[in-house]
Amino acid sequence: MNISSKRKLIQMIAVSLIINGAIPVIVYQMLSDHYSSFVSLLIATLIPLGDNLYHIVKYKKADAFGLFMLIGFILSLLAFILGGNERLILLRESLVTGLLGLIFIASLFFSKPLIYHFALKFTSEEASHQKGKFEKNWEVPYFRTVLRIMTAIWGIALLGEAIVKTILVYELSITAFLAISQLIFYSVIGAAILFTVVYRRYAKVRLDKLTHI
Repeated sequence: MNISSKRKLIQMIAVSLIINGAIPVIVYQMLSDHYSSFVSLLIATLIPLGDNLYHIVKYKKADAFGLFMLIGFILSLLAFILGGNERLILLRESLVTGLLGLIFIASLFFSKPLIYHFALKFTSEEASHQKGKFEKNWEVPYFRTVLRIMTAIWGIALLGEAIVKTILVYELSITAFLAISQLIFYSVIGAAILFTVVYRRYAKVRLDKLTHI
């Protein structure tokens, strides 16, 4: 990744933190003086949802985070219908994250883990010969181990994020949780991505040695 790409990524994360973290906190504090905590929180959570829907309409496709927020909003409505309080609304994203983590972990018990299907999808978009090489590498035991380790790490990271935020939502005030929740999310995702990049480079070197023997 070059300097320009890194700068663009940092700017994107910063803007997302402001929209999904700082602004909802400010809106919640302003509305809580006039409305109930539940209504104030529900309105505040519409801000990140609106931002993601805007990007979906503008770019004509749903990104992972936009879909994540949409599912979270649906869970918020269900919590409201079922008589849930503001704490349940705060947990909506963690429910989605935890579910994804469980899916990653559950895929380890199948013939091919979830990371395999993700990697194959992105590889096949680059070139057909790359797809063939990836499928051929699957026959190497070490390659299968690498993908299973990656899948396990992502599953543990996502599930761990959900558990930590579930604990914090009952330990912190709503304002404090709103301020820190997105920081936790991006820290966990960032750590998982960093591990994937570093471990992939290490594994590629070893795999090349194994396949060229």
